[in-house]
Amino acid sequence: MEAKKNLLTYAGLKKLEDELHDLKVVKRKEVAEKIKEAREQGDLSENAEYDAAKDEQRDIELRIEEIEKILKNAEVVVEDEVDEGKINVGCKVKVLDMEYDEEMDFQLVGSTEANSLQGKISNESPVGKALIGAKQGDVVDVELADGEVMQYKVLKIERNI
Repeated sequence: MEAKKNLLTYAGLKKLEDELHDLKVVKRKEVAEKIKEAREQGDLSENAEYDAAKDEQRDIELRIEEIEKILKNAEVVVEDEVDEGKINVGCKVKVLDMEYDEEMDFQLVGSTEANSLQGKISNESPVGKALIGAKQGDVVDVELADGEVMQYKVLKIERNI
C-alpha cells in the first residue's frame, strides 16, 4: 500500500524543516544535558528531574519521527502548476456564507498544515473538498457530517503559495 501524500505549501514545508532542525540540533542537546545533570544527582529511582528529562527526550524523538514521516511523503504545491482562477491548495479564499450572510476567509492547505484557529482548512475537509476547483462567483454546496448542506459563494481567490 502506497503511503498517503502529504500536500504542503512551501511555507508549511519550510516550517516543518525548521522545526525538525531545531529538534535535532538544539532540543536533543538540551535534553541530553538535563539527563546528564539529573544522573549526577545520584539515585535514579526517585529522581523526578531524570524522569521528566527522559519523558521530554521521548517526546522529542516521537516528534522527529512524525516530521520525518510527513516530509518523506511530502508533495509541495508548485505555484506554476496551480490553475489560475480556480481554488487549489495554497490559495486564500474569501467566501460568503449564504445562510448567515457572513464573509469568511480561509487558506486551503494540506491536512498536515490545517489549523482552524488560523483560518487554514484542509483540502480533505468538507469545506475544502467543496471549494477545490471552484472559481470566483461560484456557489458551492458543503455537505456536513450530519447531512446538513451549507452554501458558500466564492468572492475572491488569491494565490498564496
